[in-house]
This record gives sequence, C-alpha cells and structure tokens, in this order.
Amino acid sequence: MTPYQREQARKHIARFKGRAYIYGVHCFEKLGEHARALGSRAAVVASGFDKPWGPPLHKKVHDTLAGAGVATNSFIPGARPNAPREDVLRIATALADRAPDLVVALGGGSTIDAAKAAVARMTLAPANPGLDEYFGTGQVTRLLKLAGKQMLPMLAVQLAAGSAAHLTKYANVTDTRTAQKMLMVDEALVPPRCLFDYAQTTTMAPEFTMDGALDGVSHCLEVFYGASGNDLELVRPVALLGIELLVRHVKQACAEPEDLAAREALGLGTDLGGYAIMLGGTNGAHLTSFSLVDLLPHGRACALMNPYYTVFFAPAIEARLREVGEIYRAAGYTRLDLSALHGRDLGMAVAEAMLDLSRDIGFPVTLGEVAGFTPAHIERALAAARDPRLAMKLQNMPVPLASEQVNDYMGPVLEAARTGDFGLIRNLTT
Repeated sequence: MTPYQREQARKHIARFKGRAYIYGVHCFEKLGEHARALGSRAAVVASGFDKPWGPPLHKKVHDTLAGAGVATNSFIPGARPNAPREDVLRIATALADRAPDLVVALGGGSTIDAAKAAVARMTLAPANPGLDEYFGTGQVTRLLKLAGKQMLPMLAVQLAAGSAAHLTKYANVTDTRTAQKMLMVDEALVPPRCLFDYAQTTTMAPEFTMDGALDGVSHCLEVFYGASGNDLELVRPVALLGIELLVRHVKQACAEPEDLAAREALGLGTDLGGYAIMLGGTNGAHLTSFSLVDLLPHGRACALMNPYYTVFFAPAIEARLREVGEIYRAAGYTRLDLSALHGRDLGMAVAEAMLDLSRDIGFPVTLGEVAGFTPAHIERALAAARDPRLAMKLQNMPVPLASEQVNDYMGPVLEAARTGDFGLIRNLTT
C-alpha cells in the first residue's frame, strides 16, 4: 500500500464517520474514553470465549473501560457464525437483565450484527417479541416510532476485517431451521461510535482472512455495479480503492499473518466496503449468499457468485467493468487487453480474472465443488429472491429484476455457478 493510497482511504473514512470512529494500528487503548461519551454502565457482548486470545482481550476491555469510569458487569457471550436467531434472543434477554445504559459489542460481524438486532429487540419487547417484523428496510425505525422509544447506544468494537458491521445499518440474522439468512436494514442500527484496531486482526486464520477480504471486495464491487447518477460518482473512488487494496494484499496477509502493513490494507479496504454499502446497496451475490449459509462462509459465497453475476450484468456496466478489470490485470490475474473487449466478452474476461484470484488463494470457483451442495440450494435461493423483504437486492442490480423474472434470469446464473459454464447465463439486454 502506498502512502497516497493510505491517505486517500483515511480521507474517505473520515468523511464517512468523522470522530465517531477510531481506527488504525494499535489504537485499542482509546476504547475507554470512546465508550465514556455514551454511558457509564456497560454491558459487553463479546466473542472469543472459546479462543486463546479471548480472555486476555476481555480483561483488556474491562480494564480500559474501568480506567475511563465505565462500570461493567459480566461479559455476555456473542453470536455463533451468521448470527443465529436464537443467539439474538439470548443476548437480548441478557441485556434486559443487566439494564445497562451502553452496550459494547466486541467481535466480528456476526457478534456485532447479533448485538444490533438484540438491542432492537430488547428495546421493543414485549410489544414486539419476535424478530420477523424487524426484517426489511426501515422496520426497526417504524416500530420505535410507534412505541415512542430510542435504541440504547452501542459502541461496536470490530475484531475482523470483513463485514464492516461496526460501520453500517445492516444486521444479518439466520434462521437455523431453514438455513436462510434475513436482513434488517435500518439507520437506527448504526452504532453511534465504533473502534477497529487493525492489529487485532493478526489472529485471524488464513481462511477467515480470505473470507473477510473478499466480503469487502463484494461490498465495493456490488455497490459500484449498481450505483447510478450522482451516487456513482460518490461510490467510484471509494469502491475502486477498496477493491485495489483488498485484491493486492489478501494473499500476503494470509501468507504472513503478522504483516501489519497487509493487515492495515485489508482493514482500510473492508472499511471502504462498509462506506460503499452505506452509499448504495449490494445485490445479486449477497442475495444468493443468504441461501448458502449452511455450506459456505458469507464472504466465500459472495466471492464465488460475483463472477457469474458479472457476466449477467456485463452489457449494462461496460465502462465500470474495464475499471474493475484493470485492477485485476495490474495484480496479475489477467493479461487480456480489456480495452478491446465489449459487453458479454468483457464480462467473461473480468469474471475469469476474479476466478483466478479465488484459485490463487484456494477458494472454490463453482457451487458444484462445494461439499453438501444440492439442487435444493438453488431452489432456496430463487425462493428467497422472490421474498418481498429482500426485494431491495433485486432492485439494486444494474439489471433490476422483478420477482416474476427471477427464475428465467437468476436461475441460469445459479446453474452457471454450479457448473462453471458462463454459456448458460442469459443477458436481459440480448
């Protein structure tokens, strides 16, 4: 990462979060003073109870909070991967029992998402004890207005470069009975303060590092694909810089976990992905990933699907594809002259470069090679795409689909992802 790239990334993030966000390498000691601005009695929802790094980090959190005059009770265990519904309800009950004036969520995306949803549920119960009515866009705000209530303030402390859950209005929650992830999208869920010490990510395993980095790529890529008008000009520099930082440094971070320069690049890149999804929305790959939670980590599912959606979208986003493709070409993942390619051919070239990156770091490139995959997963994904509560993902596509078009156009994309055959994909503009 060049000094100029670091400077530009920090300018974008400062514009996005201002003083509400403390981030960088070795900034964890600022946690206490950051929390004290929100309250004096904190409940801490924390991951890491079953990890070697967990107890020492929990003590560090306790000590820095105490040093700033913030009292803490016992720590509440965070969420399992993909924030199961049961964990959200458990955390909400534990928070209600402790009656804090501040919640500190310490973990990766799943724990932070679960804490966001749990704070909403704790605030709105008992009138709204379930979670189904919270899913969709703006539903939490609607319920808060009806109840005349406000969310308890949260300080989100991110430990993993990936989801950017500490920065955003999204909370993903999974129904483990159906293996389907659902989404809350609401400004009320944005943590008013957040902190991310990129040095904490050196404990991430290589597989987790890959998943998180390519989740960040997906955030930048999908928003850039779908943006239009003035939004496109806001998104372009954020998304392209995020993609470049992640594509160029993911392999090094996996090979040398203690390389703080690579870790900083991934932290900045995934934070830019968080900024991107607050400027616009993700679309096809994220939508499909919600139906693959029993097979693949979220970032891995998005990375697998994005090349196939790239071919589907290609005729509508030709200029953008060249910009994205040049990043992959500069990183050595294609030698083609992208300026000579157009439409679907350009899409296939960029998609193949994405697949080459996945192969290079050990990701699967087709659904068919994923253990446990069955045709039922395609049916589940198509059914989810027709769910009105996820309609925003269809509309965020650069080629928007109505629910009645899902089978005819998304179906072939999923079949192509199963087999690796781009020829199965039908372009809506042809």
